[in-house]
Amino acid sequence: MAPDLPVDLTPAKLPDDALADGSVHVALAFADLDLSGAEAAGVEVDQCSLRSVDLSGTTMRRWLIRDARLERCDLANVRARDCDLSRVAIVSSRMTGLSWVDGRLRDVTFTDCRMDLASFRSSRFSDVVFSGCRLTQAEFGDADLGGARFENCDLTGAQFSAAKMVGTRLVGCDLTGIDGVTSLRGAVITSGDARALAATLAVALGITIEDE
Repeated sequence: MAPDLPVDLTPAKLPDDALADGSVHVALAFADLDLSGAEAAGVEVDQCSLRSVDLSGTTMRRWLIRDARLERCDLANVRARDCDLSRVAIVSSRMTGLSWVDGRLRDVTFTDCRMDLASFRSSRFSDVVFSGCRLTQAEFGDADLGGARFENCDLTGAQFSAAKMVGTRLVGCDLTGIDGVTSLRGAVITSGDARALAATLAVALGITIEDE
């Protein structure tokens, strides 16, 4: 489901709309703001848009972000634990080094985002789509990816150890050198992706491939 955003949003202003412990932000438009380095717990962001907002280095605990759209935002090195994303669209954003641990994601789309070295360890995915994203060396260890779809993503060197992937779909992705390849049991991949994955799978199973 797409975010349910009102037609008219009130422009957010600082310091009134700063991200602080227990703060609630409803029907606001955040644009061209520097909110980097904040540390807050129990924040709610509902029916808001964020455009060109710097959230880098933010520490989030028990946040709920619902019915929101983030475009060209900087979420590099965000540290989030026990946070929820619900009906959220994230577009053309920088998310290098993001850590989203023990979180929940439902009806979320990531489109054309840079997400190298991001971690979603022990998070649960339901109706989540990654499209055209750079996910090199991303970590999905112990995550429940049954409701996730990866389309035309660069997953080079990504980590899937102990992930649950029954029902996960991978289409047109670069799976070179992924770790935890045996966790892909139950996933659905295209024939082209399967051929590219053969060498990595052979190494994981101790199979030696020799030229004829």
